[in-house]
Amino acid sequence: MTKPATKPNNPKFSSGPCTKNPEWSFDNLSSALLGRSHRSGEGKARLKEVIDLHREILGIPDDYRIAIVPASDTGAVEMCLWSMLGARGVDVLAWESFSSDWAKDVVSYLKLDNARIMEADYGQIPDLGAVNWDNDVVFPWNGTTSGVRIPNHDWIADERKGLTICDATSAIFAYEMEWSKLDVTTWSWQKVLGSEAAHGMLVLSPRAVERLESFTPDRPLPKIFRITKGGKINEALFEGATINTPSMLATEDCLLALNWIKKIGGVTASVKRSRDNLEAVTKWVESSDWVDFLVQDKSLRSSTSLCLKIKDKAFNELPDDEQAALVKKMVKRLDAEDAAKDIGAYRDAPTGFRVWGGSTVETADIEAMLPWLDWAYAEIMKERAVKAA
Repeated sequence: MTKPATKPNNPKFSSGPCTKNPEWSFDNLSSALLGRSHRSGEGKARLKEVIDLHREILGIPDDYRIAIVPASDTGAVEMCLWSMLGARGVDVLAWESFSSDWAKDVVSYLKLDNARIMEADYGQIPDLGAVNWDNDVVFPWNGTTSGVRIPNHDWIADERKGLTICDATSAIFAYEMEWSKLDVTTWSWQKVLGSEAAHGMLVLSPRAVERLESFTPDRPLPKIFRITKGGKINEALFEGATINTPSMLATEDCLLALNWIKKIGGVTASVKRSRDNLEAVTKWVESSDWVDFLVQDKSLRSSTSLCLKIKDKAFNELPDDEQAALVKKMVKRLDAEDAAKDIGAYRDAPTGFRVWGGSTVETADIEAMLPWLDWAYAEIMKERAVKAA
């Protein structure tokens, strides 16, 4: 196969930290509040602006509280699991690496004997109709490492007794969120926004706040997990104060990302950009004789975590270790050609590829990258055949 003549303008398809938006520039960070305290008036104002812009762009209800928290989405999820769970039973839905981590925390570390783990293999999703809405329910909106997303909001009960705790890190800004269905929602700046890592966002419904103020867990809470103070919600966290010191450079970068979302037309536009990326990959997959989506059910396919597997019979007859080695060789070759960076599947996922399709990725770059995948696969299989002969 002839090597493609055109390369993506931006070959960065990492699933986190994700590529910057097309208009991003270092020059636009010159106004960052460097060398100043995050507790100064100006520092708090910048952090509060991040909160306020999230509320405005995402349409988060006025009675929901929003905070910036430590340790990215992971920190946001963990602080809620440790602070809130134990008041009633809990269903944990796990269908990829990170949701499996939350399940492990609930069983092995929180040691909750009233927990039910509902698991599914990569490419699948648990039976959403079997969820017990008397329980708290922990789930990812979008399985970052498997490419499986929830199909819609309809399966979430309006008259639930428990809380919904949603890890939405690779979904927020790429899907419309029905906030009435979500009691606790978490994400990080590094995914669909394409901003910097290490900072998490936490959104609490009034029901979640009531849980925090009425339930005291029988476990010690590290400082970075403490959302309450004196038995009441710590209101300062939701007004621009933070538990530990945030990066004011990253804060400025997040403001740039949020204002870019506003500029292009808000969530409606950012959702469309991600869907266009999924559509481009779908057209390519449907015409391919060697590659397929890991997720077979179209209603469950992520538009951000585009996870692919090799369906070619000649490849799948090879031993697993050789398959993994060949894919790794492909990924390295595409990297060296500046055709695609960081597209290997997650380390715990089935052998294959993961292409980020979030809103900061240009569809034209994905379309330019896909022929390179065809070329790289043809090359490694030809080389293997020659070596075997």
